[in-house]
Amino acid sequence: MVSTSEIKRGMVIDLDGQLQKILEFDHQKIGRGSAQVKISFKNLRSGSNTVRTFQAGAKFNDVRLEREVVQFLYKDGDDYHFMNVDNYEQSILNDEQMGDVKYYIHENDTVDLITYNSEPIDIEIPPSVVLTVTYTEPGIRGDTASGTSKPATTDTGLTVNVPLFINIGDKVKVDTRSGSYVERA
Repeated sequence: MVSTSEIKRGMVIDLDGQLQKILEFDHQKIGRGSAQVKISFKNLRSGSNTVRTFQAGAKFNDVRLEREVVQFLYKDGDDYHFMNVDNYEQSILNDEQMGDVKYYIHENDTVDLITYNSEPIDIEIPPSVVLTVTYTEPGIRGDTASGTSKPATTDTGLTVNVPLFINIGDKVKVDTRSGSYVERA
């Protein structure tokens, strides 16, 4: 059991029989009443996001998850196929389970697969990845010092705002937690 004072971002708990990943939480103390905790969850099986409020001190069932290193093989329709690098077993995650992670991985990338009772439920990726720009409007010469940005589409389909000096074919480092441009790679 874990209480509201012990929760962290990314922690997975069992809430009403569903595996829920904590995305964000906020402790709120208003006036005379007891403190409350507002928690944003992602359901790891359905992919849906919810926000619920609990009294401070509420307890949740924590979940023991296994982690294994897998290689992303290919995408087939809405299914993403992964192979364990140690025993060559394959696992499949659907589009809802992948969420935004699908915009940050390429074929043959190595990532961490999170499983619960041998059922794949989530993917963990590094905090930043390098992506190639496939389309962006050309930057106007002399505009590089203004600090403005323009949208760019990457090879994985992610659209990210980049500085004006970035062109098609450039490699950029992107923060996977916020989806924002970090630097030219």
